[in-house]
Formats: sequence, structure tokens, C-alpha cells
Amino acid sequence: MRTFILTMASACCLLGCATPQEQARKQQMEMDRMMAEYGPACSQLGYPANSDLWRNCVLQLDAKNGGGRSGVSTSIFGSFGSWGRGSGVGIGIGVGR
Repeated sequence: MRTFILTMASACCLLGCATPQEQARKQQMEMDRMMAEYGPACSQLGYPANSDLWRNCVLQLDAKNGGGRSGVSTSIFGSFGSWGRGSGVGIGIGVGR
């Protein structure tokens, strides 16, 4: 019985995992959204469309406006500082927002 429960729990955990192709598709959709939303503003600021400077502008505007996404913090200071709780000291990876 114990083996059956562990097997079922493992299967449920694996169902929640996204394949690399799904993750890449989600990231591409997010980038397309950001380019459509912030691309015209970056072009008006004088950055040539689809240049590295233009892409950097798109990313900066998205970060400045909070994006519409929750990311993963890979900071050496952990994730608590970005949530506004705790001292932010510690090593770890945490979910932002």
C-alpha cells in the first residue's frame, strides 16, 4: 500500500511539470507580449527596432512597470527581500511576487 501511495504521489508531481518545449513556448509568448506592449515606445525613444538596445529597452520598461509575470529570484540574497518581508539575507532561490 505504501508503494502504491508513493507511486501515485510521484505521478501527480510529474503531471505538474512542464516540458522544456512548453516552457520555451511560454517564454516566447511572454516576450511577444512585451515586444508588442513596449516595442513602439522604445522605437519612439530612438532605438532601432529589433536591435540589442531596443530589446534592452523593452526588458527595462517591462521590469519598471512590474511586468505581468512572476519570476524566479536567483539572487544570493534570497527572495524575502523582494517580497518586503524579512531581512533578505540568506542564500537560495525563491519565487518573486
